[in-house]
Amino acid sequence: MKFLLFAGSLRIQSLNKKLINSIHMHLKNQIIEHELIDLVDFTAPVYNGDIETTAGIPESIKKLTHYIQQTDALIIATPEYNGGISSPLKNTVDWLSRCKPMPLAGKHLLLASASPGQFGGVRGAWHTRVPFEILGVHVFPDMFSLPLADTQFDTTNKLIDEKIDERLKKLVTRFVEYVKKKI
Repeated sequence: MKFLLFAGSLRIQSLNKKLINSIHMHLKNQIIEHELIDLVDFTAPVYNGDIETTAGIPESIKKLTHYIQQTDALIIATPEYNGGISSPLKNTVDWLSRCKPMPLAGKHLLLASASPGQFGGVRGAWHTRVPFEILGVHVFPDMFSLPLADTQFDTTNKLIDEKIDERLKKLVTRFVEYVKKKI
């Protein structure tokens, strides 16, 4: 069983990159094979059918497709852009949907979000579910959202509140157990 983790943000100091790193640490403690990647390494032009027709699928997307094909599950920490899915993540999903075979179909996905706002990016997480579900991804029913995330990490990017960290750990553990039963 192998998991692939990344944040749906490109910013270096992204709150969601900090959150996915917390998830990464919980998986390390469970001795689950996983890989943490940075979406910056897989950027592509905004999806355009003309680009696809003339130049084909970008090499970065082909590389990401290979990573996804080697995994059973994904964990994505995604920011909320104006109440919706982040544009880098949406663009990545749009490009991935053009690959044959489509690498996301049948994969399991846990969504998490962090935001400086009161809702913790949950609106964006709900919006993010839609394209994944349409593409045949088994999106885990529970999600994690971290409100006021700009105050939730210490200088080493570790979650400050032990209760919140424990809640995250329990969700990750439940997701791991769920995936074990499904594959």
